[in-house]
Amino acid sequence: MDYKKKVAAALAPALNEYLTDTEIYEKIEIPKESKMGDYAFPTFTLAKVLRKAPQMIASELVEKIDQDQFEKVEVAGPYINFFLDKTAFGAEVLGTVLSQKAEYGQNDDGNQGNVPIDMSSPNIAKPISMGHLRSTVIGNSLSLIMSKNGYNPIKINHLGDWGTQFGKLITAYKLWGSEEEVKADPINKLLEYYVRFHKEDQEKPELDDIARDWFKKLEDGDEEAMNLWQWFREESLKSFKQIYDKLGITFDSYKGEAFYNDKMDEIVQILEDKGLLKESQGAQVVDLEKYNLNPALIKKTDGATLYITRDLAAALYRYRTYDFNQSLYVVGAEQTNHFKQLKAVLKEMGFDWSDDVHHIPFGLITLNGKKLSTRSGRVVLLDEVLNDAVSLAKKQINDKNPDLANADTVAKEVGVGAVIFHDLKNERTNSFDFNLEDVVRFEGETGPYVQYSRARAESILRKAGDVEEFAQLNVTDPKAWDTLKALQDFPNIVKRAAAQYEPSVIAKYALGLAKAFNKYYANSKILADDEEKTARLALVKSVSIVLEESLRLLGVKAPDEM
Repeated sequence: MDYKKKVAAALAPALNEYLTDTEIYEKIEIPKESKMGDYAFPTFTLAKVLRKAPQMIASELVEKIDQDQFEKVEVAGPYINFFLDKTAFGAEVLGTVLSQKAEYGQNDDGNQGNVPIDMSSPNIAKPISMGHLRSTVIGNSLSLIMSKNGYNPIKINHLGDWGTQFGKLITAYKLWGSEEEVKADPINKLLEYYVRFHKEDQEKPELDDIARDWFKKLEDGDEEAMNLWQWFREESLKSFKQIYDKLGITFDSYKGEAFYNDKMDEIVQILEDKGLLKESQGAQVVDLEKYNLNPALIKKTDGATLYITRDLAAALYRYRTYDFNQSLYVVGAEQTNHFKQLKAVLKEMGFDWSDDVHHIPFGLITLNGKKLSTRSGRVVLLDEVLNDAVSLAKKQINDKNPDLANADTVAKEVGVGAVIFHDLKNERTNSFDFNLEDVVRFEGETGPYVQYSRARAESILRKAGDVEEFAQLNVTDPKAWDTLKALQDFPNIVKRAAAQYEPSVIAKYALGLAKAFNKYYANSKILADDEEKTARLALVKSVSIVLEESLRLLGVKAPDEM
């Protein structure tokens, strides 16, 4: 169904003297408006070779093109515009979608290669805040998109369960905490202690020394430190899993930083054996000057390791365990330099597979223009946001459809879906400000709008009697054209989203398809009893299938009724 190839094949006999088949294919464009054709070939690049005006070249070329397989081919200035045979195109698209159903757009590009995806990664003893939303939902969507492209994704929740913050937390607990308080309200109490530590250490810098000592004890396996750490971890995971359940997200691994504690010595040994470690002011570093990067700090002056030491160990472990095709790290853009250093050190160690390690950066969520920060105590809890979104969805459902069956379930799917969709419709690297009322709107560029469009398609099918066999697929109504073209583009969208590691490609596509379908619905009598009725219903069914699959690739549910 690559119609661009058809256009390229029609052009090839007239152009092969100047351009290869691949060059012809790559130059073909899609006009912004349907009235300008479905595909266009610009002749600017031939002007120098042929020493003629592009308009003249276009006029001469069009005479040499076999036009039988197109509705028409015409010249518009320097462009040759191709109009597809709409009836044949529509029948082929609908036939493909209806036969393949949810498998439509599936491909085998990945050849079942393993793709570990490092995502979510909340810190133990702190609640999951809105700051964790992006890594979690982007990572989950990428896992679904990669699977659709034939890869085998492995979702890894690389928990922040190690590091100097545990020295601070243990210090705070020992000074101000109690076992009874933590057992009664684990996450909130531990967060309270952590925030208090950062307020008090501004006036009492000696607290930082105590915290460093506690973390060193933890690294050395001190029994009291280890018991406290294990307790904090278990309580945190229980809390995390409740929120992941609401989001409908699971993980294949919860191996966090602590898992690599006994695997860092090998990394240091390899670096030493290769002569890569250098002393700098008492610390051990790897010089990365040839990569235009600052030295990578592997060990501090007190011998304690750093994030990069553990990330090197994790990268090597994942390569050995999964023999990965690609290894993705869905981590905020502020860590870009860290991942450049990580890849550079792996490359220096002789691991060419470092080329397959990719940082997938993303921008910030702000609230009223301010960055969310655990340290200052300005925390917006993800659990509360999801609950508020569900409540807002329920209110709108009650207003619009008070007799809806399973209203609570639908409200959850709409509310949670709205939060996920709003995040993913934004290009990864862009930051955005969060306003819940805008997010859970049923109109505009929102998740509920796409869900509602799909529910509308299902409603039409129910009224028609849930047609399963479509007598014919020839839709001649020109008002259906934009919807048919959008349906045909879905397999390309799936590939593009994987190539760019960009869920927003899917989200924007879903919005575009929903808009095209709603415009068609508003201007066509779909249930009119005439010879094209089953073809129109085939179109509605195809829209329902593709919208549901698009939402699934984002990690969003598609209710049948709203």
